[in-house]
Amino acid sequence: MATTVGPAPEPAIVKLDPASRRTKWITAFTLMTLPALGFAAALYLLWKGQVSALDWTLFGVMYAVHMGGITIGFHRYLAHKSFKTSRFFEGVLMIAGSMGGQGPIMFWVTTHRRHHRFSDHEGDPHSPNLHGPGVLGKLRGLWYAHMPWMLSDETSRWTVFAPDVLRDRRLMFYHRTYLHWLALGLLIPAVAGLVIGGSLTAAFTGFVFGGLARVFVANQAAWCVGSISHMWGGRPFDNGDRSANNWPVAVFTFGEGLQNNHHAFPGSYKHAVRAWEPDLSGWVLTALGKVRVVRDLRQPDKATIAARRKHARASQA
Repeated sequence: MATTVGPAPEPAIVKLDPASRRTKWITAFTLMTLPALGFAAALYLLWKGQVSALDWTLFGVMYAVHMGGITIGFHRYLAHKSFKTSRFFEGVLMIAGSMGGQGPIMFWVTTHRRHHRFSDHEGDPHSPNLHGPGVLGKLRGLWYAHMPWMLSDETSRWTVFAPDVLRDRRLMFYHRTYLHWLALGLLIPAVAGLVIGGSLTAAFTGFVFGGLARVFVANQAAWCVGSISHMWGGRPFDNGDRSANNWPVAVFTFGEGLQNNHHAFPGSYKHAVRAWEPDLSGWVLTALGKVRVVRDLRQPDKATIAARRKHARASQA
């Protein structure tokens, strides 16, 4: 009897061709270096005493929009489907996340889902724990997981890691127009500086603080989630990886630094499993749920959390 052989499964990770790799390298390098130059300019302005309360306000407001767009929009809504919302608020989240300069939607989602599938094992795009033993291995891993991983010649296949997003025309619109929203995120603080501050100097400092420096600081904090929070911190749950709860990182990233909790319950809209754990994005979503801006908020019940803790204690005994 003849045996029917089906098509080979698609590889989850593929190598980029030289032209695509060059484009990726130039794009990633630019989005890492330009904000760094803006941060250096902000330090110079601070040293010269040329920073106003408006500059600090623009930095704080745009930081909150940036981090909320990434943590609530790209991460908890898009990558993990931990809640539902209206088309309007979905658009707000996708635009705010795109303003963060962490790459377009498909890059972000496929990379993150791949990270969960292979967490701290071969195939993880940004694990700090795969770069050799000893202190030098840890230092190499921390550096690679923080930034250089974005220059890799590998890419995550869209049809494997995000077929749902690929089929959604609205989401693909935000993916295709990513650079427009990134530019808008830099333009808003400049225009606000001009209108409120009333001068081109105020527009420039608004652009520096609310634009480039904000992107640099917020993304340095966000990249600590993949580097520091996979090396140091508490591990109340046994997830088979090195994900850890690092509270300082969690504070600056609105809860993302609670990586051990998140890897234990990736579909939960909250990363905190105890009331006192710092998870600003989770608190915001709880409030938005009460006023019905978001709905169907997913989270584990207390019995499930307790069972996972008991399993972790047993495996450590």
